[in-house]
Amino acid sequence: MIGLLYAESLKGAAVEIEHADGTRRPLDSARWLRPAPGDEAILSRCLAPVLDIGCGPGRFTVELARREVPTLGIDITPYAVHLTRRAGGLVLCCDVFGPVVGSGHWATALLADGNIGIGGDPHALLRRVRELVRPGGQILTEVEPPGVASRVDRLRLRGLGLTGDWFTWARVSVTDFPSIARSAGFTEVDSWQADDRWFARLH
Repeated sequence: MIGLLYAESLKGAAVEIEHADGTRRPLDSARWLRPAPGDEAILSRCLAPVLDIGCGPGRFTVELARREVPTLGIDITPYAVHLTRRAGGLVLCCDVFGPVVGSGHWATALLADGNIGIGGDPHALLRRVRELVRPGGQILTEVEPPGVASRVDRLRLRGLGLTGDWFTWARVSVTDFPSIARSAGFTEVDSWQADDRWFARLH
């Protein structure tokens, strides 16, 4: 159901994110369909080959391909995979916690648009992604600004008369990110700001 409602939101349907306390906000999937201010700050740091984790409709996967940077996108939503492929990106429908082609050989793993939150456990996600990059490889991710509390939210999607299952999603502040990265086995962490967005690189 989560994937269905997410797919419908990508098609333009009105879908909401509901929090465990009952508050709701629109799921603005349209923002993932077009370039956004700050994208260049992470695109310019990608070293080939790149694994774009949770690529969604593929704006990073496709843009990197346009720049002739070998890139594979992965996502668990078939419709998002369809959009990426239609736009010219190389993409597979798979879960980062399952088998991933090229495991241990990627130079860059990309966790853009808040995808550090996948699974609701940043420690587990980073340990998994560390297995996917090659020795000396890097992870590029987007994090929350200083002063924003790191937390794990319990969420579900609602729309079209349907209600999805509950799932967890994490938000990680740039302030807390270095300690999380070190716990996952990374020794070097850099962070920077661009266009009111915060990013981090670990290797």
